Amino acid sequence: MDCTYCGCAVEAHDPVYLSTTPDGDPASQFCNYGCLAAHVDAADLATGTACNWSPAE
Repeated sequence: MDCTYCGCAVEAHDPVYLSTTPDGDPASQFCNYGCLAAHVDAADLATGTACNWSPAE
């Protein structure tokens, strides 16, 4: 399988697999956490998200 971010073969590295389904089938795969982090930054996936939220804040 190829890395979702850089296109390299994930098996040649320390792969990270992500699943959006309860059965755990990989939806995305990355060479390592570096490619995952770069993908999140490049796709602006963290914008507008929050770990903690309160209407008073």
